[in-house]
Amino acid sequence: MSEVVVETKGLVRRVESGATMATIVNGIDLTVYKGEFLAITGPSGSGKSSLLYLIGLLDAPTEGEILICGQATSSMSNSERADMRLTKLGFVFQFHFLLPEFTALENVMLPMQTLGTLSMAEMHERGAKLLTSLGLGDQLNRMPSQLSGGQRQRVAIARALANDPAVIVADEPTGNLDTVSTDQVFAILRDVANSGRTVIVVTHDVSLAARADRRVNVVDGKISGIFVQEHGKAPAEQPSETAKA
Repeated sequence: MSEVVVETKGLVRRVESGATMATIVNGIDLTVYKGEFLAITGPSGSGKSSLLYLIGLLDAPTEGEILICGQATSSMSNSERADMRLTKLGFVFQFHFLLPEFTALENVMLPMQTLGTLSMAEMHERGAKLLTSLGLGDQLNRMPSQLSGGQRQRVAIARALANDPAVIVADEPTGNLDTVSTDQVFAILRDVANSGRTVIVVTHDVSLAARADRRVNVVDGKISGIFVQEHGKAPAEQPSETAKA
C-alpha cells in the first residue's frame, strides 16, 4: 500500500466569521494510500468535514495544495475540477441525495450519463451489477421512497462507484442509519477499500472508525494524531506523528 493517491500539503481554509476570518483547516499535511480505508474523527466543529470537502474538491483551500492521483489541483479551472470529481472521486453523504423521481438503477446511471463514455446498454449493465453486488439486485426499479434508509445509502454507494473512481469520500455516511444498516454500510466500505480503492470517511463514532486502517483525529483544524488500527494495513512509510492505537 505504498502508492500515494491523495496528498495535502500545508492545507488551510479560512472563512468569514462576522468581521473576522476564522481558520477551519489549519496547515494540514496528510498522505493517503491506494487501497487504504482512512477514518477522520474529531469533535463537532473540529474541521473534519471541511477537510473532507477540500479533499473531494467540493471546496477550495485558502492556502496549500491537494494532489489527487499525483495531479495538483490548486491551479485547475472549475471545469477541470469538475472533471476530476467526475472521474477520480466518488461521494457518499449523510443524506443519500437520490433523485426521488428516478429509480435506484437510474440514480446509479446518472454519473455514467454525465461522463458519456458508455452506451445506454453498458450503463444499464454496469448499474445493475453494482446494485446487485450491494444486495439490491431485486430493487433496481424501485423508487427511493420505496427503499429503507439502509437500502437508499447502498444505492448512494453504488452511484459513487459508477465511474470507477480511485477515491471514495464519505461524510458521516451512517449518521441517519440504524445499527444493522450502519454495520452493512461500513462493511461495504471496507470491501471497497479491499478492492483497491481508497476510502476516506468522516465519522463521529470512534468505534466505527476503529474498523478503518488508520484514524486521523482533527482538533481545531489541525491533526492531533494519526493512529494505525490493530488490524489495519499500515502504509509502507508512516508519518512521523503516527502513534499506535
